[in-house]
Amino acid sequence: MFSLRLCRPTLLDQCEGLPDDPTDRIITHNEAVLIPRAEALIAATGADIRIGGSDAYYAPATDHICVPPPEVYFEPINWYRTVLHELGHFSGHPKRLDRLPKTGFGSPDYAREELCAELISAFLCAELGIVPTVRHSDYLGAWLGVLREDSRAIFRAASQASKAADYLLGFLPAPDEGEDGIATEGRIVA
Repeated sequence: MFSLRLCRPTLLDQCEGLPDDPTDRIITHNEAVLIPRAEALIAATGADIRIGGSDAYYAPATDHICVPPPEVYFEPINWYRTVLHELGHFSGHPKRLDRLPKTGFGSPDYAREELCAELISAFLCAELGIVPTVRHSDYLGAWLGVLREDSRAIFRAASQASKAADYLLGFLPAPDEGEDGIATEGRIVA
């Protein structure tokens, strides 16, 4: 048998111990998880990175990246993996390495670009000393169709990813250029 219980809403002014403005978003991001070298690279690329929302993507038409805030990731370190993946797509823009496919989601060309972006993220994570808890191999497994169809696809993707990783790492200031001071410049919180 189904029964419906009615609950009376509680007024905020009847609650004790709330902050002055309880509608402010509570930030749970651990500042200790910041990786200065990764922050420096992200800032140095000059990419238009907008932090907010629930989806991560690169929008080639407007040449910007959207990523959810770090605190929504179960493991905050994976925020870097995600941003680096989207920077991989950013590197393929026609005014950079001109690698982006002309077709949309689900096409073999799109799958190749995703494979390349994930390899770029893996290469950059390795170079920056980031060990994400998200396993790159699981992500790559989704694109096995491309790999089965073309036995050289992984080599082409790795070659393109290596070029893109080198391109992006070229923005990274030398350690003596004060990389700690670049921590969060250039980000827009949406």
